[in-house]
Amino acid sequence: MITFLIRRLIFLVFVLFGVTILVFGILMTFSPERRAAAYITSPQQAKDIPKIVAKYGLNDPFYLQYFRWLKEIARGNLGWSLVASSTVMEAFLRYLPVTLELVIFSAPLIVITGIWFGTLAGVHRDSWIDHSSRIISIIGWSLPTFLFGLILLMLFYGYFNWFPPGISSNEVNMYVLDHADTFTRYTGMYSIDGLLNGEFWIVWDALKHLVLPVITQVIVIFALLVRVMRSGMIEALTQDYVITARAKGADKNTVNKKHARRNALIPVMTISGLLTAQLVTGSISVEVVFNRQGMGWWLANSAIQLDVPALLSVCLFVGFIFVIANLIVDIMYAYIDPRIRLS
Repeated sequence: MITFLIRRLIFLVFVLFGVTILVFGILMTFSPERRAAAYITSPQQAKDIPKIVAKYGLNDPFYLQYFRWLKEIARGNLGWSLVASSTVMEAFLRYLPVTLELVIFSAPLIVITGIWFGTLAGVHRDSWIDHSSRIISIIGWSLPTFLFGLILLMLFYGYFNWFPPGISSNEVNMYVLDHADTFTRYTGMYSIDGLLNGEFWIVWDALKHLVLPVITQVIVIFALLVRVMRSGMIEALTQDYVITARAKGADKNTVNKKHARRNALIPVMTISGLLTAQLVTGSISVEVVFNRQGMGWWLANSAIQLDVPALLSVCLFVGFIFVIANLIVDIMYAYIDPRIRLS
């Protein structure tokens, strides 16, 4: 296991190196004046672009500019974001907690419901349970995310006025501003910070704003897990070891859950890891529809306004998250299936 981890960590360095080369190659397609935005850390510096171009040698050869850019990245200087009106690093610290809050509540539900429905559908093949899960999966996977979100928003907020969009209510925002000296923002997530500060009404307010975005993500994304889990269960239930276990008189639940489901989880874990990584990098449609100013909202507006430093920084972040997610999934393989040896 230790050898495997060391090997994958070394591989991680090379993958991230390749990502930086790709991202910087995209950056080099812009003019030196446009590339200067990746080095600006304040609005005052934007008034003297030629000075930035000369300081960082933005007319020098590719390799010289690349290593200067890496040095700035290592220092935490990712440039200035026009959309956030702050440095890219400050924008990350502001928008990432909003997205992570959504992931914390939606990712477990996606994985748990996907595995549960997929297991039931595989065990009860061609029954009403299987047909029902198939209909739900087809609807969830086929329906555009933004359309499903808008339907929920119009119904539950526009008609019933139950679950508002956004991150928090005006009352919470005013309370946090007025009590800046007593209300500590530990994580940047109102649902957790409210709990840590003992303000449970803030937790309740944050949860009300999370209901519709979480439902939208769960319904749309868990459909894929259901189909993959169902196929895995059907295949596993026809294997010789399952037939042998049944012949020996093993309990039905033991055969289904311990033998068949455990082996069917391997492809599901791969997809779950990638889907979770995708959620961490930001769900654009959900955050835009429900006006949750997180990573997805920031990325969408940065693309519209051609906020180059923000776009390139998010690309780096996405590459890092997906590599880490793949590493975690590979490690979990050994615990799900003992036949897999990470050596």
